[in-house]
Amino acid sequence: MAQQSADGPAAGAGAESFLKLGREQTEATFKIQKDVLEAYEEASRAWLARVQSEVELWSQLAAKLATTRSVPEALSAYQESVAQRMQMAAEDGKRMSDECREIMGKIAGSLPKGWPGSST
Repeated sequence: MAQQSADGPAAGAGAESFLKLGREQTEATFKIQKDVLEAYEEASRAWLARVQSEVELWSQLAAKLATTRSVPEALSAYQESVAQRMQMAAEDGKRMSDECREIMGKIAGSLPKGWPGSST
């Protein structure tokens, strides 16, 4: 009896398509990793700038307090700095929300069709 060889032309075509699928999945994985890493790097630069602005804020307060001549003047300088810090905290919250939305969008956009949450 003649048996069909698993190493025949049909098996070669199946292996080739399997390798192609694996290559495509690997490339897609690398792309999403690259996109997410770029988003993290951008967020990192923004947060570093934010930390520097906070250092500047408190340094300016220290300089103002060093030159004040009365308690009401010192309290006013402190109140101004705290109000500015509260504004910065509100901006921090918005920035963090925006960054999380961007990163999640990149991840969700990379999911294959049919996955829950995929955009296509």
